Amino acid sequence: MTLQLFDTATREQRDFVPVTPGRVGMYICGLTTQGAPHIGHLRFAVAFDVLRRWLERGHGYDVTLVRNVTDIDDKILRKAAESGEDWWALSYRNERYTTEALELLGVLPPTYEPRATGHITEMVTLVDELVERGHAYPAADGSGDVYFDVKSWADYGELSNQGLDDMVAADDADPRGKRDPRDFALWKGRKDDEPATATWPTPYGAGRPGWHLECSAMARKYLGDTFDIHGGGIDLRFPHHENEQAQSRAAGLGFAGYWLHNGWVTVKGEKMGKSLGNALEVQHLVQEHDPLTVRYFLTAAHYRSMIEYHPGSLEEAGAAVERIEGFLRRALPGQAVVEADPQAELPAEFVASMDDDLGVAGALAVIHESVRRGNTALDEGGRDEAAEIATTVVAMADVLGINPLSATWGGAGGSREGELTEALDALVQLQVEARAKARAARDFETADQIRDALVAAGITIEDTPRGARWSLARKDH
Repeated sequence: MTLQLFDTATREQRDFVPVTPGRVGMYICGLTTQGAPHIGHLRFAVAFDVLRRWLERGHGYDVTLVRNVTDIDDKILRKAAESGEDWWALSYRNERYTTEALELLGVLPPTYEPRATGHITEMVTLVDELVERGHAYPAADGSGDVYFDVKSWADYGELSNQGLDDMVAADDADPRGKRDPRDFALWKGRKDDEPATATWPTPYGAGRPGWHLECSAMARKYLGDTFDIHGGGIDLRFPHHENEQAQSRAAGLGFAGYWLHNGWVTVKGEKMGKSLGNALEVQHLVQEHDPLTVRYFLTAAHYRSMIEYHPGSLEEAGAAVERIEGFLRRALPGQAVVEADPQAELPAEFVASMDDDLGVAGALAVIHESVRRGNTALDEGGRDEAAEIATTVVAMADVLGINPLSATWGGAGGSREGELTEALDALVQLQVEARAKARAARDFETADQIRDALVAAGITIEDTPRGARWSLARKDH
């Protein structure tokens, strides 16, 4: 089947055809490390993790994923100055917080994660090329600034679908040496109040790179002049991605063949921001909710849509995870860890949804319908059928990064844990049978006591037309 992706640049859904058959080069704008990440910051990483998994699992592509770290930036310098800390120490601490948060959410590591400060040479080379081609100029005031001349590039505004006359001035640098207020900074000359450690020597003067320049240089370094997919949050489309594309193509590079942008996480209709405090930082959320629940919440909506967060959001996600895990535990007793079989055949409906611009809602509907059928099979004594369905559910869930039995989510206890699971199943079944006998004898007081004891032990009992079934309750941390 053909994978179709919505390309922001053309504003239409296109068949995905990679530059090199069988291989995909993908660049994702990582975070600027001025603070610890909240779930709104990490929506992009989860969204493109699903894409990466589908490219590999659904279509067999060899994916090279580059996700950068912006470790030098105006915000980082400002935050460090406010706290009296070295900028590089603050940046590295927040980089580690980000890595930990991504690991908690089950995001696969990138093929490479370059830091901006490690690629100054490549950035200066790109500036030189743009100056030589007449698309950039050093400021005439001797400040050391170098700007991209937006009027020199006729296609400027193409990605964000706007004309130059409609654009406001670029506020990414002091306009002291600009020919046009909309020109953006490629290189920023050192200012007297900035630390010497945030400065690198260049033919244009000492200074540091502009934000947009960083990504163009790093993408080129690791993915080549032309690559397949560039992704990031919708808020980056302009000016960041517009400027990346303009400077790269003005330098003669093909750059990205497809542009994909994910929506925000919103609160009361507004983009999630630091004003909400640290309550929604990943490290805080996972103290109250299972990390898989947070991952499910961020995965469940289509990547281009906005996700509205409200106080009950994670409880709803947790209930959905519990339904999947409860079935898998019933259908695959004694198996503490079950990883996806890469050869497992995925249902046609699941594949069709994923190939339709990563339709995760339809894919999840297939998963939950499979869980329903599997539970019905178990209730009717069809254990072999249920086990077969469970294998398919695990494979589908793995594509979305939400397989509850994966070692990713802490299920790596090994065979000993499997033995304990079997023992627990036997003990709970005895209590379930005793409760059923009490109910049959209309001894409802005893039946309720058994149920209450199981609930107190973290066992959820669900009464169905075919009898009671049990599952482990997903407790908050």
